[in-house]
Amino acid sequence: MKTSRWWQQCSVISFLLAVWLPAWIMAQTTPPIQSTTSPKPQNDRLQFRLVGYPRKHNEGRIEIFYKGEWGTICDDDFSLSNANVLCRQLGFVSATGWTHSAKYGKGLGKIWLDNVQCNGGEKSIELCKSRGWGNSDCTHDEDAGVVCKDERLPGFVHSNIIDVQMDENKVEKVRLRPVVPTKKMPVTEGVVEIKYRNGWVQICDVGWTSKNTRVICGMLGFPDEKKVNKNFYKNRLRKRAAESQGQKVKAKVHVSAGARLPPKAKARAKPFTSGLNKRLNTERQKNQYHLHSVACVGTEVHLAACPLEFNKGNATGSCKGGMPVVVSCVPGPQYVHNNGLKKKLKTTSTVRLKGGAKLGEGRVEVLRNNEWGTVCDDRWTLLSASVVCRELGFGSAKEALTGARMGQGMGPIHMNEVLCLGTEKSMWNCGFKNITSEDCQHVEDAAVRCNTPYMALENSIRLTGGRTRYEGRVEVLSTEANGTRSWGLICGGAWGTKEAMVACRQLGLGYANHGLQETWYWDSSNVTEMVMSGVKCTGNEMSLSHCQHHRTVSCQKTAAKFSAGVICSETASDLVPNAPLVQQSVYIEDRPLHMLYCAAEENCLSKSAASANWPYGHRRLLRFSSQIHNIGRADFRPKAGRHSWVWHACHGHYHSMDIFTHYDLLSSNGTKVAEGHKASFCLEDTECHEGISKRYECANFGEQGITVGCWDLYRHDIDCQWIDITDIKPGNYILQIVINPNFEVAESDFTNNAMKCNCKYDGHRIWLHNCHMGDAFSEEAERRFEKYPGQFNNQIS
Repeated sequence: MKTSRWWQQCSVISFLLAVWLPAWIMAQTTPPIQSTTSPKPQNDRLQFRLVGYPRKHNEGRIEIFYKGEWGTICDDDFSLSNANVLCRQLGFVSATGWTHSAKYGKGLGKIWLDNVQCNGGEKSIELCKSRGWGNSDCTHDEDAGVVCKDERLPGFVHSNIIDVQMDENKVEKVRLRPVVPTKKMPVTEGVVEIKYRNGWVQICDVGWTSKNTRVICGMLGFPDEKKVNKNFYKNRLRKRAAESQGQKVKAKVHVSAGARLPPKAKARAKPFTSGLNKRLNTERQKNQYHLHSVACVGTEVHLAACPLEFNKGNATGSCKGGMPVVVSCVPGPQYVHNNGLKKKLKTTSTVRLKGGAKLGEGRVEVLRNNEWGTVCDDRWTLLSASVVCRELGFGSAKEALTGARMGQGMGPIHMNEVLCLGTEKSMWNCGFKNITSEDCQHVEDAAVRCNTPYMALENSIRLTGGRTRYEGRVEVLSTEANGTRSWGLICGGAWGTKEAMVACRQLGLGYANHGLQETWYWDSSNVTEMVMSGVKCTGNEMSLSHCQHHRTVSCQKTAAKFSAGVICSETASDLVPNAPLVQQSVYIEDRPLHMLYCAAEENCLSKSAASANWPYGHRRLLRFSSQIHNIGRADFRPKAGRHSWVWHACHGHYHSMDIFTHYDLLSSNGTKVAEGHKASFCLEDTECHEGISKRYECANFGEQGITVGCWDLYRHDIDCQWIDITDIKPGNYILQIVINPNFEVAESDFTNNAMKCNCKYDGHRIWLHNCHMGDAFSEEAERRFEKYPGQFNNQIS
């Protein structure tokens, strides 16, 4: 019995070993499962979209289309690195932030990913660690969102749903490598190279056409191309390659040209050097070319849109009978070094860009009947946008923006449904429809971002000590007398908003929010020397070096805390006056002095009022209403916080800005003959466009400002809404109104802050004619306005 029982036990043990042992062995030899996403079937392409409310086009709840169903991502372990990967897959250059707890509303259906952990460099979210597809313990209360930088990657079409297919051959970056050394920027001629994996490769020029060159030049920010001396480059490249091979052979063999070798050693060295030469040549050919048979039609905005033939697999074949592609591009007037040629190339254009932070971007405006107006975004495409960009001296378009993405214009809308083929020299040569009031509103104003030449301007400036990359103390690269280059500070004495605008533009950080004359940022760089002072910019320069400044540094306060600083922003406000309302509401009032004590206290009367026989007599006032719109992309806020506002007991209100508006009456030669000013005693949202809520109200010491899409109305019957013309003789004048005259608050565009009217005063009555914003007319029309002879009556001929 014992033997039988023992045998049965052995049988059971043998069976268990037979089943368990192979499994255990497999477990030991199989690597452990990583916390990564499940592999996606090759034929199942991911799609991405941003949804939710309220949101802008570049932000929202992130949703993924996988296995035929849209789903969300849980916010557990979410980070900016995750957002960067997702924003790139959505076609944006990077992320500026992310959101949690379903900020853009709760999604429906699946939660596809949870505990996602990216390092930020992955090409797809599926390559990041996670719990795997569909494996989540979250609810839709935890849906993640992303905020992407409002700038598109090259080669992406503008669409909210991005269909993603990972392709290592996708062409994103192109550059020109100069064969002839040059320090001038931009580089306009050289070998074309495309970014491939971690390096740069060249294109075989067999079959290369001028249409291909046009596309390359457009991508690099140049409007035109020209023929290149191919023989020169062929000889130059061949000579450089020979020199490079000779140096490598010499280094490898370790034998000098004058060394004497025994015959046997020479015999051994000869085949070695010959083989090395052959191997080096083979390696050079192998690594040099990756792209063949480019067949562009010339209107493409990016090389990726052309039919291309890549070498298959990892092969990089030779270029039989050819050489690397070399192109020569023609820069626009803004980038020409020769001043004489620059003047020759510069012509009066009937197209312009407004409201952009950088050169080559903005709202598209066209000149028609001597008046500037906008373009409606119906059927607005990259082809049409590229015609605009090239006409203005830039390259092809990176983005064709819709929905007033660069702010809303004022005045007429001149064009709708613009249809360009891409070959036109001007947008006026394209097909388009005339506009009617029912067709479009300014919320549909079209805009562009153009390709511009790389100038390397950001390499000579940096910000230090700030809490974010958008703020800090400004440090610039300076060259000393002995040729050495080092970082230095800018004297903050004359530093203001316009200088800050240029600094932020040079840094590629958008608009200026504040220009700081005194900084308290942490000194992280140990830079203490002032190297620039007296900086004075117009606000349009590409670099601080293009602004006026002292030849020799002269700074009264040399301590580091008195150096210039900036706070930059992706968006900015833009105030414009309503010119027609001024013309419609103007009149004259003789106001008794006893009703003007408060106005006199706030300096709203002319100087002669001080010697008047108070409270008897009166002052003659030119009165009108002013309506100030914010058409920008950020709210207009006073620079000073509420703690520093000044209380005026007479009128019973706070002043948040000392000078908000200048009212001037000018003679025909531009001399100021009478003036008024308006302190911002109540910046608030009087009315807003449909769908926009008021944010600012002055009552009860409330916050002051003007919301985007709203306007502040100063009625004609409130104090100081006038010009004191008591001492003015009858005649013809110009009425000028300027908002934010001291540039105290940063805006995206200061050229539209002023308005002018022709004014006729006969001693009893006053008429205004031709009221318009300062930049609303053509140069010719503006000249006619300045020479306006005046009106004899209120009838316009």
